[in-house]
Amino acid sequence: MSSDEERETWQRAKASRLAAVQALYQIDRDAASLEIALSSAVSRGAVLDEQGLAAEIDRVFTTSIVRNVAGDRELRLDGMIDGALAEGWSIARLESLMRAILRAGIHELLDFPDTPVRVIISDYVDIAHAFYDRGEPGMVNAVLDRLARLLRAQEFQPETAAGG
Repeated sequence: MSSDEERETWQRAKASRLAAVQALYQIDRDAASLEIALSSAVSRGAVLDEQGLAAEIDRVFTTSIVRNVAGDRELRLDGMIDGALAEGWSIARLESLMRAILRAGIHELLDFPDTPVRVIISDYVDIAHAFYDRGEPGMVNAVLDRLARLLRAQEFQPETAAGG
């Protein structure tokens, strides 16, 4: 794969993550049905700005994130978020958008082992930066990093020296 193709694949995955977060936010905030929110996200792509500029997404990837986060699995993800938040914080205190970002990120940590942790965390921190300008992106980084170290500890192990 050429570097241009790799860049396009990465940009499409990042846009897909954003579209999934937007759909999950819609489900959480407006009690929109999964099908309505997903249909809207898939048809418009990732909305990048207030003028409605959208980016091309990988519809299968976006659908996978939304379907696997919403519903029964959400309770498991929320429990993981609660356990990773700083003392005194709970998922109930988080805004809908923050919950959507964290749920999607944790889902990927669990179900996409071929995607490096650093890529997942970086993309979701970037999404948080798109919506927040205070400490929220740091919270996303801290929660996802804390859970990544538990869920995918092998990616944080120093490589052993050959013959060592």
